[in-house]
Amino acid sequence: MRFLLVVYDNKSYIHDIPLGLAYIAAVLRNNGVDVEIYNQDLHHYPDEHLTEYLDNNKFDFVGVSVIGGYYQYRKLLALSDAINKSKNRPFCIIGGHGPAPEPEYFLKKTQADVAVLGEGEEIVVNLVNAVSQKSSLSHVKGIAYRDGNDVFVNEREPLIKDIDTISLPAYDLFPMEYYRLLPMPNSSKTDFTARMLSGRGCTFKCNFCYRMDEGFRPRRNEAIIDEIKFLQKEYNITYISFSDELLMSSIDRVESLCKDFLKAQLKIKWNCNGRLNYARADVLKLMKESGCVFINYGIEAMDDQILKNMNKALTTKQIVKGIEATLAAGISPGYNIIYGNIGENRETLNKGVEFLLKYDDGAQLRTIRPVTPYPGSPLYYHAIEKGLLKDCEDFYENKHLNSDLMAINFTELTDDEFYEALSEANERLLENYFKNKSLSFKEQTRKLYLERDASFRGFRQS
Repeated sequence: MRFLLVVYDNKSYIHDIPLGLAYIAAVLRNNGVDVEIYNQDLHHYPDEHLTEYLDNNKFDFVGVSVIGGYYQYRKLLALSDAINKSKNRPFCIIGGHGPAPEPEYFLKKTQADVAVLGEGEEIVVNLVNAVSQKSSLSHVKGIAYRDGNDVFVNEREPLIKDIDTISLPAYDLFPMEYYRLLPMPNSSKTDFTARMLSGRGCTFKCNFCYRMDEGFRPRRNEAIIDEIKFLQKEYNITYISFSDELLMSSIDRVESLCKDFLKAQLKIKWNCNGRLNYARADVLKLMKESGCVFINYGIEAMDDQILKNMNKALTTKQIVKGIEATLAAGISPGYNIIYGNIGENRETLNKGVEFLLKYDDGAQLRTIRPVTPYPGSPLYYHAIEKGLLKDCEDFYENKHLNSDLMAINFTELTDDEFYEALSEANERLLENYFKNKSLSFKEQTRKLYLERDASFRGFRQS
């Protein structure tokens, strides 16, 4: 059996390794499947190239995975069209958080054979076996499948309880020399970076989140450390970016992990996604000592009522206290604020802007985007219930045309008033960013000429 996994191009100069596909590649290979990776991301192949590649190379299966998003949706349609045009069209499987919430729509739109719903490691092996043995797909849990013009959605496959039983991602099948060049917050120009998972899931249920698997399943500290050591040895990795939804799932978990990092003497930089209600001074000090240089926080709003409407399980007091503790620990925080959730107005937006200006450490260009009710999120179903959205097709074909444009207006402002407010807010943030950049360059100039700074390497903006 030959299986082609397609990595799509998002037009970035340096892409992120698709960890999900790397895990799938590993389990397929372990089950005797010949796996090949089609790196459209690295080579910037036009979509038509995939048709030609499939025409010239025989595969039994082809798989494409995307998250939710206007670009990812359009890309999936284009790649599906390229697959369907092949004279050697393989059995086509789509997956990821994009198609999973609304598989009927995605299967009819792409004409794929199967959509994988949820964690794919066990599902895809069962699916490949069923197709190879010409068995009925009705017995394969965790999929939706197309039979002519009809779509059938099967019972869900339970989540994998012990994710340490899953094989490590098949890093060797991917161009790691390319992916390791991806810059990260507070990485140096000589750092090599790698993405990793420390666990799966999240214990919180924000109303805009469409990744709604129940609970959090951490990996064992020993398994995480072993994978870091492997990446250091094989690819000279010096910086780990934990891309799971929430490494900071509890104070006990973070403390245990950091202590084991120190014990193992990893000498690694790392970042993660965090929660500000767990951002205590003693915890952050330990994180810093173990190599943490950046924590990406989902703040979302600086108004307690809006946070409550979001089901964020966070208060503005906790946010301020946590950010101040993070900065005091010498760790750079990521500030993520969105606008336009239920009950928002100009005042709630201004609170977010004032917060970003007050606590700006110059580490990132920070702007505010509109909230997007992706299919699968509670906010998506709220929009349908209130008559603001018809269905998945309405969302992707009519409403969600760009991540920086509003898909649904949940506020009492008119659309014009909404955009006017958001424009003014981001103009303030942009002016602040470039003002600080200008001051930084002027300081470099003074140091260069007035102090004869021989370490100066030219006026470069990275």
